[in-house]
Amino acid sequence: MVRGVGSIVKIALVSPYDFAYPGGVVNHIVALEKHLTKMGHEVKIIAPTSRPIENYDSFIKIGKARPFPVKGTTLRISTSLRLSSRIDKVLEKEKFDIFHLHEPCMPMVCSTMLKFADAPIVGTFHASGVIPNYYFGWPVTTYKLKRRRHRIVGKIAVSKPAMEYAKKYVPGDYRIIPNGIDLDYFHPDVKPIEKFLDGKLNILFVGRLEKRKGLKYLIDAYKIIKKNHPNSRLIVIGPGIRFRKKYENKVRRENIEDVVFLGKVSLDDLPRYYKTADVYCSPAVSGESFGIVLLEAMAVGTPIVATDISGYRTVLTDGKEGLLVRPRKSKPLAEAISRILSDKELRLGMGANGIITSQQYDWNKVAGCVYEYYLEVLGKRNVIDAADDEEKSEVLV
Repeated sequence: MVRGVGSIVKIALVSPYDFAYPGGVVNHIVALEKHLTKMGHEVKIIAPTSRPIENYDSFIKIGKARPFPVKGTTLRISTSLRLSSRIDKVLEKEKFDIFHLHEPCMPMVCSTMLKFADAPIVGTFHASGVIPNYYFGWPVTTYKLKRRRHRIVGKIAVSKPAMEYAKKYVPGDYRIIPNGIDLDYFHPDVKPIEKFLDGKLNILFVGRLEKRKGLKYLIDAYKIIKKNHPNSRLIVIGPGIRFRKKYENKVRRENIEDVVFLGKVSLDDLPRYYKTADVYCSPAVSGESFGIVLLEAMAVGTPIVATDISGYRTVLTDGKEGLLVRPRKSKPLAEAISRILSDKELRLGMGANGIITSQQYDWNKVAGCVYEYYLEVLGKRNVIDAADDEEKSEVLV
């Protein structure tokens, strides 16, 4: 039963993905939990994990996550069919007012929670790619999805491309609420990384080292750029052991100088690397429904070159905060990056535009929009409005 108006709402944020392995959805949930808690609500994150999570009181483990390679990416999810007893125990203890499932049709934690959740369900759809049971025979068949999707009372998509994709499987009315960015971390006053301030022009890549992120095309583009800008450097940040070795071998084999692979960096250092860059490049080829990395670069004032895919067009206007180029093409990528590297005034102008654009996605605003939507789903909006009207009438009397 939902608590009365004015009380703290108890919220379950449910993720299908490995909580120990940060990615776009996990980072989104962590930030949402932080800001909803700051607003005064009681919030728990429910997710599988591949290793113990220490000193995180808001986290509840359900399921063990394992990696599954899927068409150029890796899904890290639980595949257990025996989650129901654990879910029952958690629900009995916590007594949630609302469930917020992220990728609600993804096996197994979210798809099982769709069946057992004992309060209204909101679903956020992040992806604009193909659902996993298209690739292999998950127990969550299309038949079961059709049986359970009516339980998703409120539907959120992070962008129009995500909404258009989700509607193929879960029809209905959607509210578009974008990903947010934490402007306490990402802002133009962060200090750059000193060791890379040696006079070279820095090109930055941030993302998982997997095929769909398109690093191969950026390395090929950088080989062209290096001829015209010998004082340039490519900095590569992101996890991925197998592909990192592949890319490092490519750089070594083709004798490409000044390519630095740094692996994963801390949240505190990440904004500093964006600040260090003269241009940020995201050459992703598919599967991006939004573009949070673009916003991170914008927030510190770094101009961008990105591929012209639907998710990136959601946040970046070509010629304003950066340049958009055709995906899977190294030469146009090289030309766009070279154009920005060659024009300091253009870099500064695009960087300034990016700072302004990023303000629209402040997590404080985004979390407020999510909570307002919760109120609508819980049926509180009319109650609150009526209470406000009654208070105003009493003042007038």
